Amino acid sequence: MAATSVLESINIGFLTVLHEPTGYLGGYLVVNIWGRPLEFRLSTAVQPNRVQQILYGGTLEPYICADLIGKTLVEKTGLPIQLVLTDCAMALDLRLRIDVPVVWLAPVGETPAGFGDPVCSTTKSSGAVFAHPRHLEDRSIIRDLLKQLEATLDLAEPLARIREAISEARKMGVTKSA
Repeated sequence: MAATSVLESINIGFLTVLHEPTGYLGGYLVVNIWGRPLEFRLSTAVQPNRVQQILYGGTLEPYICADLIGKTLVEKTGLPIQLVLTDCAMALDLRLRIDVPVVWLAPVGETPAGFGDPVCSTTKSSGAVFAHPRHLEDRSIIRDLLKQLEATLDLAEPLARIREAISEARKMGVTKSA
C-alpha cells in the first residue's frame, strides 16, 4: 500500500512554448501518474521588440521560454511537482530557475548536438529525453521517475493536449497579448 501512495503523489509538469508571429506563448499542464489533469495554465503572448532582440542576442529565446514563460507558469501553479517535461529545447534552462529536474523531450528521430547523452532513449511514441547539462545530478532522479511513469503515461501525449488546448483558447480569445 505504501508504494501506491508514493505513486499517487507523483505530479509531473508538462511545458510547451510555441513561437508564432504574435510572439511566444506557453502552456503548462500538471498531471498525476495516470496523466489526469490537475492544473492547467496559459501565458499571454510575449513579443520581444527589436531593441530587446539586439541586446539579448542568442540568449533571447532561452530567456523568454525559461525565465519569462516557464518560471512564471510553474510558480503560479499551486501543486508540487517532481519533474517538468518540455518539448521546447529553449525552455530547458528553466532548470536553472527552479529546484525540480527539467527534461527536454527531443523530437522523434532527432539527435541534437550539445545536450550530451540522453537520460532515456527514444521510444516508439517519443524522442530521447535530455537533462540540463549543468545538472547531471538530476539524471538518476529522472531515470527513477521515468521508470515509474513508463507503464502509465506516454510522455508526448500531454504535450499534444496542451497544444490542442492552446488552439481552443485562441478560438475563445483567451490568448491575446498583454
